[in-house]
Amino acid sequence: MIDMIRARSSILTLLSVLTILTTNAHEGMWVPTLLKAIEGDMRTEGLQISAEDIYSINNGSLKDAVALFGSGCTAEVVSTQGLILTNHHCGHSAIQAHSTLEHNYLRDGFMAATLADELPSPGLSVTFIVRMEDVSDRINALLKAGMGEEERDAIARREGDAIASEAVKGTLRDAVVRPFNYSNSWFLIVSETFRDIRLVAAPPAGVGGFGGDTDNWMWPRHTGDFGVFRIYASPENEPEVYAAGNKPFTPRRSFAIDMSGAHEGEFAMIFGFPGTTEYYIPSFAVKQVMEDDDPLRITMRTASLNVIDAAMNASEATKLQYASRQRRTANGWKKWQGEVRGLKELDAVGKKQAEEAEFLRRSEGMPEYAGILPRLEKLYTDRMPYARARNLFSEFIHTGADLPRFAMGFSKLIEGRDTITKAVSDAEVKRLRANASAFLKNYNAAVDHDVFAAQLPIVLQQQVPSLAPPELQVVDGKFNGDAMRFADDLYARSVFADSVKLFRLLDGYSKRSAKRMAQDPAYRLGKSYSSTYAEKVAPRYNAIGDSLDAALRAWSKGLVTLFPERTWWPDANLTLRLSYGKVEGTCPRDGIAYLPYTTLTGVMEKNDPGNPEFTVPQKLIDLYHAKDYGPYATDGEIRTCFLSSLHTTGGNSGSPVFNGKGELIGINFDRTWESTMSDILFDPAKCRNISVDIKYVLFIIDKYLGGQHLVDEMELVGLDAPPHVIELPLHH
Repeated sequence: MIDMIRARSSILTLLSVLTILTTNAHEGMWVPTLLKAIEGDMRTEGLQISAEDIYSINNGSLKDAVALFGSGCTAEVVSTQGLILTNHHCGHSAIQAHSTLEHNYLRDGFMAATLADELPSPGLSVTFIVRMEDVSDRINALLKAGMGEEERDAIARREGDAIASEAVKGTLRDAVVRPFNYSNSWFLIVSETFRDIRLVAAPPAGVGGFGGDTDNWMWPRHTGDFGVFRIYASPENEPEVYAAGNKPFTPRRSFAIDMSGAHEGEFAMIFGFPGTTEYYIPSFAVKQVMEDDDPLRITMRTASLNVIDAAMNASEATKLQYASRQRRTANGWKKWQGEVRGLKELDAVGKKQAEEAEFLRRSEGMPEYAGILPRLEKLYTDRMPYARARNLFSEFIHTGADLPRFAMGFSKLIEGRDTITKAVSDAEVKRLRANASAFLKNYNAAVDHDVFAAQLPIVLQQQVPSLAPPELQVVDGKFNGDAMRFADDLYARSVFADSVKLFRLLDGYSKRSAKRMAQDPAYRLGKSYSSTYAEKVAPRYNAIGDSLDAALRAWSKGLVTLFPERTWWPDANLTLRLSYGKVEGTCPRDGIAYLPYTTLTGVMEKNDPGNPEFTVPQKLIDLYHAKDYGPYATDGEIRTCFLSSLHTTGGNSGSPVFNGKGELIGINFDRTWESTMSDILFDPAKCRNISVDIKYVLFIIDKYLGGQHLVDEMELVGLDAPPHVIELPLHH
């Protein structure tokens, strides 16, 4: 492989390489503290406010109206009373938790008429960034050449903890020092986390989930993917857990809403918490993603979804039980399919090989970069079997059937039966009983059994024998290779699949009960798989990962050093970032043009009462036919969603999309299927994010849900502004 790259290097001209390597407009997820460096480019594109207006430490700025929602989404503040918007799918679990068959808020929607009607959502949190600061000099000064990764990490962690402690001493704030670019740089992040978050409003499934799996990652899109929550704080406006005396939070900043509408060609920005990108990985890693990682995960989730989808279509109760689970499973499943396709279409491996060839040419005679590519190739090859075992463990135990994972939650009680005190065991039994009650609310043993039975043959076929859990050997032994018989036996005998037997054991708990649980087949399988992973897979995977981090640190530093003509940005790591571009469509494939926005007319055209994914609520149909749009139409029609050329990834769900004045025009919720490869390789001609139009959000809140009182909280601007239409041709 390396010889081939060297040969290719000798024949590539500098001009052709630079054509491949030049960073294109609209690519990048920018750390907000560094916006001044690109402020000029942003102004040329259409920014009308300053970098200081977007991110400021000393004054209220747009960053103070953007928050991490839960553990992996974004939300924005839209009123001076702590009202926040995010995606329906980000708040889905909270909405589901409040739903019953009698009050099915997932299906029918929800609107709190008063503050007293807003629903507390335990476990949900919202985090604001107070400031970010580059502390690379302080930490890197302590890291010497030749240090092992373990020593290096320990020193960096110790110094980072000291920096964080200094930053928040005497305050109620939190702080952490996070590595960027494989620990080439470090940032201090000071934050405030609010834990009293209440559900205010949610659209019905026929709006918030319109299109379902069929439309997920697709365009044209007509999904009203939004949810409304409110942050509550102590009477002193400080972060506080739920308390009856808490008050709506008063933010430092909230977004004004542009009522003139989002228009083609308009400058757009997105602010949020993108999760993970892999901008710097070499061709060997890209090939592994395309040929092993993604195909395996797709196969496992296809088996699971075939079972879950059929069960949900057959029962309203099952649909409610599995709604959030199905969404989470299907989201990655479809994304990975698009990623593989997009990487192939872009010849991602070829582009990376061209980059590597030019790297070799430019680094010739520089000993610090000698051998880096052969080292990376060997490390990825060595990690392959452990990566496969890790993917199987993740898909089978963590996101597959619930039973083995649920059983493993009892390990403290089971394994500690001879050592823990009675007081500790009593407290653990009480905790487990509460957890079991919550779990069993959404548990369907028959569906879970079928998911397990569908995935098990794939696990048996794809597992690396030396890394497989011993408990699965009985499938070939006792059950003569019959995976279905093994599944039937496990679910028939497991006490964890039978609520009556489980609660009887817990209510009459003794050491004998714990011994019986220890021999339970679901617990034995979960323990066997987890132990095998912990002992054989994780240590080696992590050790190779440490070596990879060191190699990628040198590789990424070399790229930045050797290609100064390129604009570099650090990989996303769930920290606050900004991307910018325009509201614009695209022509992703030959003969196909994506227009920049969709309308309510398209919702009606997709209406199919026989298909739950495309069933439009009657009230929305009535509003459409009556043209009862209020002030929410743009050029006489309700626009539902729009495309823009913003660089996004997971974590940007719920992120505010705003115009050049810093006014809210939409809520990001997806990418087109042709864009899913952008975590690895961004194509400005194809990559588009999908947002729900903010005026559609307000239309549903006001006209459908009857929430004019919420709209009255918000600052609406541009109501009298003339249409701002720029007709731009679509380009390949």
